[in-house]
Parts: sequence; structure tokens; C-alpha cells
Amino acid sequence: MERPTGVQISRFLKAQGVQYVFGIPGVHNQELYRGIEEAGLVHILARHEQGAGFMADGYARASGKPGIVYVITGPGICNVLTALGQSYSDSIPILAISSCLDETAYRRGQLHQMLDQERAAGSVCEWSETAQNYKAAYGLLDRAFTEFSDKRCRPKHIQVPIKVLEQNAPDFKISTKPSASFSYNENEIIKISQLIKNSKKPIFIVGGGAKDADVFKLIEKTGAACFTSFTGRGLIPSNYPLLMGSSLARPDTVGVLSKSDLLVVLGSELAEVDIWRYNLGHKCPLVRVDTDPEVLSDHHKADLKVNMKVADFVEASLKYFNEEDSKPTWDAKFISQKRNEWISQAKREFPGVANVIEAVEEIVPQETVIYSDMTQFAYLAKEIWDMEKPNHWHHPYGFGTLGYALPAAIGGCIARPNMPTLAIAGDYGFQYTIQELGTAVELQLNLPILIWDNHKLKAIEDSMIAAQISPNSVQALNPDFCKLAESYGARSTKPSNLNELQDDITEAFAAKTPTIIHITDMV
Repeated sequence: MERPTGVQISRFLKAQGVQYVFGIPGVHNQELYRGIEEAGLVHILARHEQGAGFMADGYARASGKPGIVYVITGPGICNVLTALGQSYSDSIPILAISSCLDETAYRRGQLHQMLDQERAAGSVCEWSETAQNYKAAYGLLDRAFTEFSDKRCRPKHIQVPIKVLEQNAPDFKISTKPSASFSYNENEIIKISQLIKNSKKPIFIVGGGAKDADVFKLIEKTGAACFTSFTGRGLIPSNYPLLMGSSLARPDTVGVLSKSDLLVVLGSELAEVDIWRYNLGHKCPLVRVDTDPEVLSDHHKADLKVNMKVADFVEASLKYFNEEDSKPTWDAKFISQKRNEWISQAKREFPGVANVIEAVEEIVPQETVIYSDMTQFAYLAKEIWDMEKPNHWHHPYGFGTLGYALPAAIGGCIARPNMPTLAIAGDYGFQYTIQELGTAVELQLNLPILIWDNHKLKAIEDSMIAAQISPNSVQALNPDFCKLAESYGARSTKPSNLNELQDDITEAFAAKTPTIIHITDMV
């Protein structure tokens, strides 16, 4: 049966297991909306395309499924670019589908016209392509979903001319996707296993790329010490005596790394935001396991490179280790001492924040998924809050955009209905996407939204002072957040002490609408 291409795209998505689409309809992409109900998709209406992109990102992180965004030509695609850039930086599977004008080379002055929409999206996506007919649309959709399962996840953009969306297209066929596999030499696994066995002071660095692997089973058998990146938190039990936490960015971790005789990095990009220096500082052989060849060939110059999923590497390696192979020579007291030093350093950098973080950590359920924004609360929490489960704290790491927490948390709530989700934002960053509170109220989400209000861009002020620059434009007039919440139909509280804060969070999880919890200076 033939249907308009816009209808067939929604049906194609449903056939791929998609349940939700995030976006905003417009006259240029309305054909994408013709088939949504017929396909059985649920559309989540955002208040701004950037918010829609963040919602899709938050949904993808919590569900493990691709997040889908529908946007219009021109300003719609421009508005979602920040969210797509964040997804690219953090390896999140997002598919943005937009309309585009039928002809732009000759005719000028059309509604929503821009010089090169495809290339604009291509600047923040793994690829951006135009489907000039239904066959191309089906092929590009199939390519996107195949790549989501077969390689490092990154956002993609498909644009379809308005006339193509309107034209009838025959039914599609879903190709059978081969399971992702990476060829590797078994001798490499044996060689690395032997290196680990012969090492006296091995250190593992575990990143977010290891989230699907039972990596602790391997580390425990080797008796190695380990760090996690911020995205790798929760993969190693917090009570493991040789865990050095997520403090790689502390300058004096170089001293510990230099004592190692073997460094094994599993699923970490070792990016600037992971270590905040150019080199790790190690003096020993470096082994890296990653699905991305670009990571394996970076400036860290790994001595041994294995291009495969960390889960497959762990499974292939475990058979070469027995219980008697675990002969740790690291001093657990030394590691505990260093870890406490790094935590103390972090707390001193953010005075007055740690006690609030600890109060929140104490009260939230262990299964809570947290979405944070670029705010001092999150900067410190990433180092001192031990996650008991992996993939439960999401932050705009690489791209570092403001406005992430609220819309991403909305996506997380949709991915995990009736499960606890928490948003943490600063007073300034929250206002980037504050309008998405309307979506949260509309969906009746039991979402606590912590607003850490230090009355200014405090991290920027501190940076300016450190650079001997007189602080400039770091303060802005804030609204009354509680009244603003109530105007949207949300709940609001302004706790005056830590006990009230804990009670407010507990009540917010039980409420039938989102709650803004406005946190000002607390002792």
C-alpha cells in the first residue's frame, strides 16, 4: 500500500522499535506528523527545538534506544544543533529528521531558507544527508539504525524535501542487521593478559564505553588498582579497596600513574574533560580498548590497541585469569589516603557545596537517574558522589552546554516511567530551557528539579579572579523561581536547612507533578 513518504518514515521508525518522537510541528514538517498516530508513535511536544533535542538525548541515555527528533526547516534545525553537538560529544544515538526546501540554488527569500542546512547539521552530527526520494529516505534510515548498533553511537541528521514528504511511496523493507562484531587477534588478548599477570602495579582506567561490560570481574581477578572517568562511575563498587575514584583530573594523580608499570584503558576517550591536561603522565606501557579507531590513534600513543567492544574484550580475557592470578601489590592504605586527599582538594575548591551534595546523596533512592547541568553542584558531585550503579548520572561533558538538565531529565522520565529521576541545574543554566517546565507539567512527571542558586555565574567569576580579571557580567537578575514554577502549574519549595531539603526531595518523588526545589546558601 502506498502512503506519503512522511507517513512511511513514522512507520519505518515504529518498525525499528521506536516508541517516542520529540519535536515541534510546523508547516514545513507537518507531513511527518500525518502518520504518527497511524504508526503508533507517541509525540512529546517540546517548547523549543533545543529542548526537544535534549529530551531525546536524555531518553537515549536512560533507555539505551536511539532518541528521535522531528524539526522544521531552517530555524528548527538551527535550534536543535546545540543538543546534537552535545550528543556527538558524549556518544549518544540521536536521529534528527527535518524537512528542507525543495530548491535553494536559484530561488531566494523562501520561508525558513538558509544557505546550507545539510552542512550546518553536519558540523555537529556524524553525518547529515538529504533524501531526494523515498528510496534514499529508507536507505538513510536503515543506515542510521545499523550504525547505532554496529559502531560508536553518534547523532545523525536526515533532511527530506517537502515535496518528497508529500509524495506517495511504496512500503519499505527492514533489512536484517548483523550483530556487531569486531575482528581481533586472539594472540593480542593473550599478550595483554600476560602483561597484566606480569605487572606488579597495574592500573585500569574505566570509561563510559565500558558500561555494558562486567569489567569489575576482570579487575578483581587481576588485583589491579583503578580509576573511573566521570562517565564510568558505578562500574566499580565504591568499597573496592583499590578504587581511586573519578579524580583523574586532579593534577597529582600524575604521581600515582607514574608509579604504575602497566596502564589499561577500557572505553575512555581520555579527553580534556576527563583529565584536564594533555598527557596522562604515565611512564609505562599503555593498552587501550575501544570501538573507535580514532580514539586508538590519538596523541596518547597507546602501545597496544584493540578495536573491539569492552564487553567482548572482558569476556575474551577472563578465561586467561584464575583466582590465584590476583596478587595486588598496591597498598590499599596508600590508595585510600590519596583518594581522601583528592576529595578534600575538590571540596576546598567549592566551599559550602559538599554538605548539600552529601544530604542529597543520602536521601535519593539508589536507582535514581540524575541529570545535571553545568553548575558547581555537579562539578563537585562528579568527584565526591560514589555511584552504586553505572549509567545513572548524566551530564553535558564534552560540549559543555547550559540548559541540559531539565529537558534531558524529562526524556529520562519518559524512558523509565514510575522510576525516580532527578534534575540538578544552576540558577543561570536553568533559565536556558526553563520553558520545558511546561512539558514536564503537561506530562505530570514526578520530577524533583534542584536549582542551585549562588546568585551568579560563580564558576566564571572564580575563573576570572584566578586569571586576574575583574569579574565582569557574572551576575544577572533572577526571577522568583517558586512563583515561576507555580505559574506553570508545578510545585515549589525553598528549604532553609538540609533536613527540609531532604524532606522536600522525598515529597517531590511522590508528587504527581514536577517540583522546583530552590536551594540558596545553606550551612
